[in-house]
Amino acid sequence: MRVISGSARGKRLGELAGMETRPTTDRVKEGLFNAIQFQVPGAAVLDLFAGTGQLGIECLSRGAKRAVFIDQRREAVALIRKNLAMTRLQERGEVLLRESLSYLTSCQEQFDLIFLDPPYDTDLLKNALGKIADIDILSKDGIIICESRLEKELPAQLSRLVRAKEYRYGKIKVTTFRLETHN
Repeated sequence: MRVISGSARGKRLGELAGMETRPTTDRVKEGLFNAIQFQVPGAAVLDLFAGTGQLGIECLSRGAKRAVFIDQRREAVALIRKNLAMTRLQERGEVLLRESLSYLTSCQEQFDLIFLDPPYDTDLLKNALGKIADIDILSKDGIIICESRLEKELPAQLSRLVRAKEYRYGKIKVTTFRLETHN
């Protein structure tokens, strides 16, 4: 697992042992960043189910202003801090040991990019999307990026969040959401 582009390009990131964390594959990550590449520079990023931190770190490497990493496992938080230090991006990263949905409840800032890549066989993705739809943490032109199994059906709309695009990579689907615009 490497950083694909930017200031930390080619740096190998540490991974967590065991099957609890499923890092985004390089193929999915490359396709995902091709789709959002122009939104990354200067962005405020939330990597909500951060795991290794690779999605937020990729954003920082590509010029994001800052990234907040949330994970509820101590070993994941320690690894994210180590990966940030190894890529020399720690000054723009904030790593918090928190349960993701409780973090959303207390969040007081807005983000331009929000990554939701929770364990697949849970309701965490649906619950996080629902919580984000109820609060004001996505910037006006922001994007939510969700990774799930191909067969997982996500709603077309949740409150002001509207499904924008879906990308398919084998058995994995990346779905983006944006705020509804009224012309």
